[in-house]
Amino acid sequence: MKALLLSKYRHLEIAEVAAPDVNPGEVLIRVAACGICGSDVHGYDGSSGRRIPPIVMGHEAAGKIAAVGEGVTGLSVGDPVTFDSTVYCGVCKHCRRGEVNLCDQRQVLGVSCGDYRRAGAFAEYVAVPARIIYPLPESVSFAEAAMLEAVAVAIHAVSLVEIPSGSTALVLGAGTIGLLVLQALRVAGCSRVLVADIDSSRLKLAVTLGATDVFSAEGDPVARVLDLTGGTGVDVAVEAVGRNETVGAAISSVRKGGSVILVGNIAPEVTLPLQKVVTRQIRLQGSCASAGEYPRAIELMAQGAIQVKPLITAVAPLDEGPQWFERLYAREPNLMKVVLTPGTSS
Repeated sequence: MKALLLSKYRHLEIAEVAAPDVNPGEVLIRVAACGICGSDVHGYDGSSGRRIPPIVMGHEAAGKIAAVGEGVTGLSVGDPVTFDSTVYCGVCKHCRRGEVNLCDQRQVLGVSCGDYRRAGAFAEYVAVPARIIYPLPESVSFAEAAMLEAVAVAIHAVSLVEIPSGSTALVLGAGTIGLLVLQALRVAGCSRVLVADIDSSRLKLAVTLGATDVFSAEGDPVARVLDLTGGTGVDVAVEAVGRNETVGAAISSVRKGGSVILVGNIAPEVTLPLQKVVTRQIRLQGSCASAGEYPRAIELMAQGAIQVKPLITAVAPLDEGPQWFERLYAREPNLMKVVLTPGTSS
């Protein structure tokens, strides 16, 4: 089959690789669409340490079932589906608690990190366990479905803290996840959502997606937040960047007793203003991937409550993958989500 292979860092090529076997309990998917995640771009140059070549990346995908493995029921060839990026065991203590994102045997599609290597969906076919499959309604296109993983991540993050109706929230970082978190916060009942970023085009997009106030993250964003909230601060801040300065800004922007949800994770370590967290009784909540939010994500997208089309910059053939990766890596302005299409699913 044809696949987009990271054969060495900073080098992607269209290659012929063996189609995956379909083991008992698995389903073979003919991939119709697969989004390029920021983590793939960080893996592209080796900076993340989680895309060790050679590897077929890609974990935000959808397509049609091409074959069903032994023991699989309720799924048929031709069904349009999407699937979780996390391959969880289903039997460890975390899985039994519903914390599948914390599975002791957790693997992620399209990741090669030394502990394991799992081929991803930048290919014509990918095989995944049936337990991570979710049927798609006709109203959700394959390109839109390639965004479901990110939508589920956003919904999961917002679900981790109590958000009373009428709350005021701040989102630091208006990338794909930040803009989806913005929408998830509105769904959760926030009457006011502030969004900060250094990119003015992303801030304009945030306004169209429901942000009530937007401003630059350069300069002194905390002062702007306090000005907009009468000096009190927001009820909840979601940090969707993962850098020292934005984590600090999130903590300084919440009210006493407020919550900070940490989603971004670019920097391995940040400096924590401990006394501010303790004396203001601020809750810090980490958020990892998703844990069963796919059905809710599909429902909200089908209803139009969460919009993903405005975030999709381009839908392009798999053959153009190397060029799009390089453009994303170069941080070309006005690029958000790029979805690659390995082939027409039929």
